[in-house]
Amino acid sequence: MESSDLKIFRAVAREGSITKAAQVLNYVQSNVTSRIQQLEAQLNVPLFRRSNRGMTLTSAGENLLEYAESILTLLDEAEKSTQYSDQPAGPLRLGSIETTAVTHLTTLLTGYHAQYPDVQLSLMTGGTHALVQKVLNYELDGAFVYGPVDDPNIEHVEAFEEELVLISEPGESDMSKLLAKPMLFFDVGCTHRARAESFLSEAGVDTYQIMEFGTLEVILGGVASGLGVSMLPHSSIAKARETGRVASHRLPETYRKLEVWFVHRRDSVYSSALSGLLHWMKKDAILNWD
Repeated sequence: MESSDLKIFRAVAREGSITKAAQVLNYVQSNVTSRIQQLEAQLNVPLFRRSNRGMTLTSAGENLLEYAESILTLLDEAEKSTQYSDQPAGPLRLGSIETTAVTHLTTLLTGYHAQYPDVQLSLMTGGTHALVQKVLNYELDGAFVYGPVDDPNIEHVEAFEEELVLISEPGESDMSKLLAKPMLFFDVGCTHRARAESFLSEAGVDTYQIMEFGTLEVILGGVASGLGVSMLPHSSIAKARETGRVASHRLPETYRKLEVWFVHRRDSVYSSALSGLLHWMKKDAILNWD
């Protein structure tokens, strides 16, 4: 059994599909199918249940996945340990909530890359929950997410502090009318949703509509056109507010404060690239460290 076999097996287990796993791995589909079949033949046990809906793990497959995760994590950490040097280098896989990526990370990562040009940076955006799961699954080295994150396997530092504001189309200031409009969010799991629901309840709004959108720009467009209102960090809507595209309204103090954390696994070996990022942020007084 080779590590490449375990990587293919893990990808199929995560994606639930040969086709999707092949796309993620950038492999030919027939090669993935063949390697899974060879692995099952070698172990003399089926690892997956096949159906029209995809592939799910058998009990034997679930057992193997636990070992595969541990083995591949150790191999990855062994590789990272050899990459440590005074001059950070190698891959650094980061994730971020979109609002932070748009408003804060361009400047941060531009400076970091100029200082450490040998680091191979990659950045993906997503929701807090999905990004934390990718960190826990060792798919990301770290991520900028909304805190707090309550998980014993996660270590964090506070990166940014934001103010959450209500935004609406320009020219409308009647709060009762604004809160009667749909709330526009990134997805159902959006971090701000629970806070919005609590705020609406306190304001006496019992029924409301949630609309989901994929990007910050689309949400701003929907708000500007009068489709609905949203709750977003002030820094992410500042330009739209300055140009008169949207109007912002301060929330009660209880609902204003937002913390953005940089999270990574507690048990991960720090690569020189990750250590360099943490040092760079501390140097620039971005992290709120004691």
